[in-house]
Formats: sequence, C-alpha cells, structure tokens
Amino acid sequence: MSGTLDMRNSAWDGEEAAAPVAVSREGAVAFDPIEEKMPVPKLVALGLQHVLVMYAGAVAVPLLIGNSLGLSKEQVALLISADLFCCGVVTMIQCLGLWKFGARLPIMMGISFTAVPVIIATGSDPDVGIRGVFGAVIASGVFTVFAAWFFSKWVRFFPSVVTGTVMLVIGVSLMRVGVNWAAGGNPTIRTAEGVVPNPAYGEPFAIAVAGIVLLTILLVTRFFRGFYANLGVLIGIGLGFLISIAAGKVSFQGLAEAHWVNLVTPFAFGLPTFNLWGTIGLSAVMIVMMIEATGQFLAVGDMAGQKISEERLARGLRTDGIGNIIGGIFNTFTYTTYAQNVGLLQITGVLSRYVVAAGGAILILLGCLPKIAFISASIPSYVIGGAALVMFGMVSATGVKILARVDFVGNRRNVYIVAVSLALSMIPVVAPTMFDKMPHLVERIFHSGILVGTFSALLLNLLFNGIPARGTDPAAAAH
Repeated sequence: MSGTLDMRNSAWDGEEAAAPVAVSREGAVAFDPIEEKMPVPKLVALGLQHVLVMYAGAVAVPLLIGNSLGLSKEQVALLISADLFCCGVVTMIQCLGLWKFGARLPIMMGISFTAVPVIIATGSDPDVGIRGVFGAVIASGVFTVFAAWFFSKWVRFFPSVVTGTVMLVIGVSLMRVGVNWAAGGNPTIRTAEGVVPNPAYGEPFAIAVAGIVLLTILLVTRFFRGFYANLGVLIGIGLGFLISIAAGKVSFQGLAEAHWVNLVTPFAFGLPTFNLWGTIGLSAVMIVMMIEATGQFLAVGDMAGQKISEERLARGLRTDGIGNIIGGIFNTFTYTTYAQNVGLLQITGVLSRYVVAAGGAILILLGCLPKIAFISASIPSYVIGGAALVMFGMVSATGVKILARVDFVGNRRNVYIVAVSLALSMIPVVAPTMFDKMPHLVERIFHSGILVGTFSALLLNLLFNGIPARGTDPAAAAH
C-alpha cells in the first residue's frame, strides 16, 4: 500500500460507518487495520487489555494530587471515579470522532503526569484551591482547542528521523517508571515525617511476580495463535493478580463500603474559579503535551501505513483540549495520549480504533461502578510493572522501526540528531538532581527527559536538514 490513504470514517455526527478498506493514490484497495471491526466479545477482551495497561497511571495522578492538596478520602475517591469516567469519554471522542474533534485513530487518552507539579502548585495556594485548579484546567483546554490548528502545521517538522527519535526517547525515559513499578513502587514514599525509603521496594516476591507476568506475556505471544495471541498482556496481568491474591498480598479492605453505582456529576467541588497564573502554567504544559502527542499520532499512522494529514492531526490535538474542558467540568485534570497503549498496539498488531473505543466504554463503566473500580485499583504495581517493561520497550522498538527507514549512510548528520537527542534525554533519568541549583524554570524544563529529547530532535533536524517546505511528506523527509 503506498501513497496517501483516502478513508471514510464513522463518527457520532451521523456519517455512514466505514468499511475496513483504504484506497491508495493508484486506486488499489487494501485492508485498513484502523477500520477493522470484530465481534463484541473480542472487542471487550482487547479493550479491557488496553484499560489494564493504562489503569495504574490513570489512578496514580488523582491519588497523588488529592493527597498533596490534603483532600479527604471521600474526595480522593471522587477524583478517581471522575478521572476514569472522563478517560473513557475522551478516548471515545478520540477514536470515534465528534464533529471537529477526534483523530479517529486507536489512541487511548489518559490523565497526564506532566501537569502534576503545576496543578499541585496552583491548588496549594490558599486563595486558589481545588476549584481554581479546575478553572485553570478548563481555560487551558480552551487554549488548546484554538492552538491545535497552529500546531497541526508542524507536521512537516516531524520527519521519520524526528518521530523515530521521539518514540525512542519516550520509551527509554518511561522505562524507569516500569522498573520502579516492577520493584514494588517508587524507591521513596512521602509520609507525615517527610520522604522516607519505601520498605516494599525491591521485595523478592514483587520482582518474582513481575518476572512471571513478563514471562507469561512472552510465552503467550510465542505459542498462542490468532485472537488469543493478542491477549498476552491481559493474561499476564490476570495471572500476576491471582498469584498476589493467593499469597495474601492484596487487600480488599474498604470494598464493602464502596457503592455499587456512583454517577459522576459536574462541579462536585463547586463552580470553578479562574486564576491567571494557573492558566498560563497549564497552557504551557499543554504546548509540551501537544508536541509529544504529535510524535505519537504520526507513529500510529506509521504502524497502519497511513499518512496523518494536518487536518487529522488538528482533530486529534483538539481532543486534548476538549478533554481538559470535560475534565475541569467533571472534577478532574489534563488529558493526553498514553504512550504505553501505543506500545500495546505494536505488541498485538491490532490497530482497530473500535477496540480502543471499547476500552473507553469500559473506563466509563468503571467510573460509575466504584466496587469494580476498587478491585481494579487493587492490582499491585509490580503486576502492572511486569507488563510495563514490555509496553515501554515496545514504544522504544516502534522508534527503532521508524528510524530504520532513515538514511544514515547518505546523510550522516541524521546520526547526530538521534545520538545527541537520546543522550540529552537520559540526563533526568540518570542524574535527576543535576539541575536542582538552576533557576526554577530551567530546572522544570530539564526535569523531563521526553521534553528535552523532543526539542533536541526538532532543533537538530532544523540545523542539519533545514526547514522543510510546506506540503512535505514527513514520512519521506530527511531520509
């Protein structure tokens, strides 16, 4: 299949459902993996797999923010339910499309870690509080909706050498998170006495279960065939969870008190207030997330053999904005694409947007059924960590696959783009306190290896390969 693909996309606005075909410039008809439809049981199983892959990260953010802002246990539970509900809604918009929103790609949307420091700083101000946080989230969403068109024009600045480098950097940078999960959580924990070493970190049992989950995924992928081969992550996490329950390592205390049904309501903390500095801070964060998301959209298009047009990219980026608006209304935070789910696409080879939309529907259900959400949240971090090692590794492998198309022989300068960007992105990973004595703004910028690596790849590509002309195919540029 070659050339730009002309696809008919289904949407919530009444368009006719698309057939799973794509038409190339030459008129040849080929199977379109993004439009693949399958029976409901398969959709549910594959969608649940996407949910389990992103669940730990989605739950961690409201827990972290709620505890940092001193919210009650009931309020933190409300944040978690709202987060799951909004994750599902925004994911379905991204996958199925709604008017000018949604790239109609298999993209799982989730709450972002990148904005956590700004959110905590904003909410910690006694004159702002949590209602000011929600106001800043909504305002930054409005900014993102209008800025998406501008950023979609950047697509030509993401040739394969940049996109591949960004995906490689994302996977390698996130590997520290996966390793910590597999070891039982973060090396340190925050208590009333301050930050102390985590006594559960590095427990042999946790590492062993993470290893079993990893091995199970590999064995299922190697020896199973057809549909079941695509469920390796789900089977691995399920087995790890059962082992943890049998060993008495999982506590369901509080399950009986959780409600069976809990409808997520808007403005549960009161009407939002709007703070200028909080809005500016979160808008700056959204610029960063749009740049990261652009690389992931292009990578998913590359998997499917499709060129992502400027308009399609703009619809995808607008969904980040509408996600913030929805999140602020329903008492949660900022949304963006989840890299680990891009890695899952690479593992399974299933690129159907309807599968990821099914995952969105499951998230909505979890947000409204606290007991089920409680059980899902009880999966230990080391179980998810065993799968995360594969997921984040696959994100890096996707980058390597894209870089394989880059001309490193005829244009040796491309080697410098990858080498320097990868090296700079590793600074926050291997030396996280290196820039602590710098001004706060500089320290915050260099704290994110993904941000450093992305900006490095973009700027070095401009230095070595020049400014690409309008209309340049990013898949062909800088080869």
